[in-house]
Amino acid sequence: MDIITLNFEMMVVLALLAFTVFLFVSEVVRVDLAAIIVMVLVGGLSYHPALSGLADVNHLFDGFASNAVMSIIAVMIIGAGLDKTGLMSKVAAAILKYGGSTEKRIIPIISGTVGVISSFMQNVGAAALFLPVVSRISSRTEIPLSRLLMPMGFCAILGGTMTLVGSSPMILLNELILTANETLPQEHKMETFSLFSVTPIGLSLIATGVLYFMLFGRWVLPGKSAKNDAAVGRSMKDYLKRLYGLKADLFEVEIPEGNILMGQTMADLMDASHLYIIGSHFKGQRWVTPLVETKISTPCRLAVLGKRKVVMGMAEDYGLIVHPELDVFAEDFSAAKSGVAEIVIPPDSKAIGKTARELSLRKNYGMSMLAVHRGEETMSHVETDSHEATAIGRIPFQAGDTLVVHTQWDQLTRMNARPSYVVVTSDYPQEELRPQKVGWALFFFFIAISLVLFTDVRLSLCLLVGATGMIVTRVLSVDEAYSAVGWNTVFLLASLIPLGQAVQNTGTAAWMAQLILQVLEGWPVWSLQAGVAVLSTVLTLIMSNVGATVLLVPLAVSIAVAAGGDPAIFAMTVAISTSNSFLIPTHQVNALIMGPAGYRVMDFVKTGGMMTILFLVVSLTMMNVVF
Repeated sequence: MDIITLNFEMMVVLALLAFTVFLFVSEVVRVDLAAIIVMVLVGGLSYHPALSGLADVNHLFDGFASNAVMSIIAVMIIGAGLDKTGLMSKVAAAILKYGGSTEKRIIPIISGTVGVISSFMQNVGAAALFLPVVSRISSRTEIPLSRLLMPMGFCAILGGTMTLVGSSPMILLNELILTANETLPQEHKMETFSLFSVTPIGLSLIATGVLYFMLFGRWVLPGKSAKNDAAVGRSMKDYLKRLYGLKADLFEVEIPEGNILMGQTMADLMDASHLYIIGSHFKGQRWVTPLVETKISTPCRLAVLGKRKVVMGMAEDYGLIVHPELDVFAEDFSAAKSGVAEIVIPPDSKAIGKTARELSLRKNYGMSMLAVHRGEETMSHVETDSHEATAIGRIPFQAGDTLVVHTQWDQLTRMNARPSYVVVTSDYPQEELRPQKVGWALFFFFIAISLVLFTDVRLSLCLLVGATGMIVTRVLSVDEAYSAVGWNTVFLLASLIPLGQAVQNTGTAAWMAQLILQVLEGWPVWSLQAGVAVLSTVLTLIMSNVGATVLLVPLAVSIAVAAGGDPAIFAMTVAISTSNSFLIPTHQVNALIMGPAGYRVMDFVKTGGMMTILFLVVSLTMMNVVF
């Protein structure tokens, strides 16, 4: 093996690597801007005659058209299309149904599901598809997004080790083995691996990841997102109390068969109990903001807004059952779908002089009025510390009144167009779902997945078929597709590609590998294998996992043959260990989740440090046990 000598180009690349790590860790600038700065430096330095090998300036920006970046753009659009039809909300509801609303139960369900899915499709695709699902779950449970996205992202990466099609290094493994066989003597030629040869190792790694977050997530996960996780999912209870002095929360109440309330109207019950009924469920059908004249049929369930003490008193008086959390109404009244809004009556409004019941706010706009704020006074159907309960449905509106309502966000969007009302609430999802397009969305999703699994068509093109199909069939508009793309993620990944190429093209990666392997010379076979795993882990943090795999598999095979080890297992060690990318957000999945959850680089260092060690221990142990 030829000796590689450190030269000036390599020194510059090493300095660039150190500078990149400094920018990432110190966060003196945003990580996507840091990546752009590094790309510009690589391009600028390449014009120096002594550094022309750093990058081909004519292809400096090829990363923006790379297979990985275009795949991420396409899969974000596909995910947004599925979300637009309401499908992802249904998936979120199903997870919450079986997982409840606690972190310890939700994390293993989400992480395990994404881990299995990423075993047969690219892990960044699986993570991107579940991003809106996790966002919905975060809104509904008020668990910060930062507590859920990292376990999901890490398990998506781990899932790529479960089959030979789960990640690019695993796909390359057999091809690299066949190439290496051409130069090996007959007695050392390797057999290729089958699709599920690595499954026991991948399953063990996914199980390790899930257990890690279940047992230690309380301490290693960031407490809160840098962003305001509750921008949409703000606590209705805290909001009403802080702004209007209303002490109210949402309860699901069950009225048993033959109860004395049967035949009473919603208005009768609300007037008698000073509560708001904002939802009803009878014989499998749900009504949001049921009409006040609707008669109660039993058995049924009601979504009731009011003081806990009052709700419990009503339940005791009438023999009702108060459920500990929302069940049948969980989806309808999730923070992502409904909430509290303020609407002002302008001076020229046709609503002036009319009451809420005369205007049929429930029937015409699907809104439950919680309070009327007039001047310094707040009038409410619920008793407050300073005011008696008021029948606000019978109060004529005046110019300047602020109506505090509980509403579905899609109804609020439609009301925005009414000249008689001014919607002053702005922090809500101002979009309409398109459930009628779910057929087209699913059709193009499965077309894309089928092309990925059963053809040799380039991954990015397969996914773009699905994304383009959704736009053409109007599941998404073109503008919505552009909005769905996380451009900070795109620039982060595309801008780091030239640095990774410089590490490889200048021989810096090979020099680093040689240096480490010289240190390991003469060590036992198991320690050499561990050294190869550590080297693969280090290189995959500073260059693409594909580049690290292509570079290290031939070296690993040579080491195994010289030391009397199994070259196939050493090759597999490289392919699996290049997925051990948790310390910094250079992996595509980590870059994808960084923005939405508001993670800092140090969050990855803190959480990913232990995961990196666990990955090495479990993968090496399982490879030696299985093979």
